[in-house]
Amino acid sequence: MNIEVLTKEDLQVFRKELLRDLQSLLSIKAATRKEWLRSNEVRKFLKISPGTLQHMRETGKLRPSKVGGIFFYRHRDIENLLDGGKEGFPE
Repeated sequence: MNIEVLTKEDLQVFRKELLRDLQSLLSIKAATRKEWLRSNEVRKFLKISPGTLQHMRETGKLRPSKVGGIFFYRHRDIENLLDGGKEGFPE
């Protein structure tokens, strides 16, 4: 039976490698995130009904761009809404 002993240095090396791997995964996810979302994607993301999304659109809480009859919402605007602000909305 072989017994391995882990030292503090081993754990520090593991922690640094784990953090580096997590940062790499997060940067890949951020790079592949869609900039524009359709209404159904926004509803799923926010877990809201079509009527609630329409109300948010009508009250100016979310400002979509309409292309060929389809509403598109900026991912950044949705994140700002969740953060409690309206940053990024042009006046």
